[in-house]
Amino acid sequence: MSETKYEILAQRSKKVIYKDGDTVLKVFDSDYSKADILNEALNQARIEETGLNVPKLLEVSKIDGKWAIRTEYIPGKTLAQLMEENPDNLDEYLDLFVNIQKEIFSKEAPLLNKIKDKFNRKISASRFDATTRYELHTRLDSMKNHKKICHGDFTPSNIIITPGESYYILDWSHVTQGNAAADAARTYMLFCLKGMDEVAEKYLDLFCQKTDTAKQYVQRWMPIVACTQSVKGKEEEQEFLERWVNVVEYE
Repeated sequence: MSETKYEILAQRSKKVIYKDGDTVLKVFDSDYSKADILNEALNQARIEETGLNVPKLLEVSKIDGKWAIRTEYIPGKTLAQLMEENPDNLDEYLDLFVNIQKEIFSKEAPLLNKIKDKFNRKISASRFDATTRYELHTRLDSMKNHKKICHGDFTPSNIIITPGESYYILDWSHVTQGNAAADAARTYMLFCLKGMDEVAEKYLDLFCQKTDTAKQYVQRWMPIVACTQSVKGKEEEQEFLERWVNVVEYE
């Protein structure tokens, strides 16, 4: 089988996503970590077992010598597309977005990696100085230990709304278990990185209202999530993320 016969849905760093009939193929570059690919497939299977609306995992295989994950194809539009096409309905879409995130938090998957373990590794791997890393490790250690499912990349582009108005949650490659406020801080940060500051503020207010969470508590996670994002090494994000991380020094 060759990749050329498939319709390209999206291209990401080191992976291409294709449509093949009623399935989706995520094909990874040949130098992509095999362990990470198999872990992503395992995460998807574990999330499926929680009963959340996610595309079913069908197989892990090789195409043209590259590892690939095949899942169900879900027809529809992403919530991000709908927000762009119908700006007057933004509040309604954000309401749905937070309700879906709350449903994710209501589930547990005890075999998932812990968010604190992941964040500690990323803080250690960051290029911040030892004093800043120490402050971030200490702050992370002081946060409450929870077991909620945390998506890790919860954005409107990872929600598909079907023609029948059902929703499906995509891309579980970053999922962990832990504190919901950490995942909310990450969603807020991802809106900000796209220049959607106003939407970020609306999202955070709504999240805190619907989950009865103090905004200050979510904000305490932000230097930590900014540090973990900085490890991706996207130069265009570094200045912004450094400003957030450096908030630690002034508190």
